[in-house]
Amino acid sequence: MRGFSGFGSALIYIPLIAAIYDPRLAAATLLLIDLFSGAPFAVQALPQSTRREVLPLTIAAVVGVPFGAIALLLVNSVYLRWGIAGFVLSVLVILRAGWRYEGRPRWQVTAAVGFLSGFCGGAFQMEGPLVAAFFLGGANNASGVRANLMVFILLNGIAVFVVYFVLGLLTFDAWALAILLGLPFVLSMALGARLFRGAREETYRRIAILIVAATAIVSLPIFDGLR
Repeated sequence: MRGFSGFGSALIYIPLIAAIYDPRLAAATLLLIDLFSGAPFAVQALPQSTRREVLPLTIAAVVGVPFGAIALLLVNSVYLRWGIAGFVLSVLVILRAGWRYEGRPRWQVTAAVGFLSGFCGGAFQMEGPLVAAFFLGGANNASGVRANLMVFILLNGIAVFVVYFVLGLLTFDAWALAILLGLPFVLSMALGARLFRGAREETYRRIAILIVAATAIVSLPIFDGLR
């Protein structure tokens, strides 16, 4: 999904792994996989990013990360899974409708988007969708938006790593599962990128949205008895 459409790894991974194990392990393992596999690409994209756009969002996100991580730690797992599924389906509506923030961003909007993204990143590793909608409304071209997203996600991921470590969420099980799933994750990214080259834009968007929607629905707690 990440290699094919450029987004959506958390939208698929988190609901399914949270249903199989629990939301805490799902968030911790995706953090480890995504942080280490995505870092080289983010460093490469750094020269194309716009620091005056990325840094304010990152600062606000860092403030929101601990609140999201504490929610992940304290909220009942079933409630978290309902929240994750609801968030994912809401993101699908935004992506399908093509909504984005337009106009010159005020500092209040930047702070709110950054804080909410940091909270979502700390709670269930989904800091990207809100920031993507925010960046897409700006004056940057596609490569600039992509670079901004990569750098933001890396910086936010570092903050989440520190908070998860302090809260004891990076357990042995999290590291073991991340190592186990890391290789197929990276290999499938390469496969998705290869498939994307021959796909029409509307085709891949429809496939991506259908996959994410099916994942969110199947992962709902009401289907636990069927798994």
